[in-house]
Amino acid sequence: MKKLKNEAQLAKLAVTIGEKYAKNRGYKQFSATDSATQKIESLYRLLVLDKLVTPLPVDQENQMNMKHKLSIWISKQLPDDHPLLK
Repeated sequence: MKKLKNEAQLAKLAVTIGEKYAKNRGYKQFSATDSATQKIESLYRLLVLDKLVTPLPVDQENQMNMKHKLSIWISKQLPDDHPLLK
């Protein structure tokens, strides 16, 4: 997988936007005690369920790849002139 420029910041933004998306879909909010790992996996699975993200092969489902998929998803949602895409 080719690493994206500003991937860490994109992943953080994806979690923030993903939480709002999940809430609008009717899921309960994440609690303050939920770890980033739990949030990333939950959001990845929700986006796969909604067919917004292509699922990873089962043997490649790990935190790094899920984070990468979320980063790709959010990068496609941002306008072309967004600072994180430059």
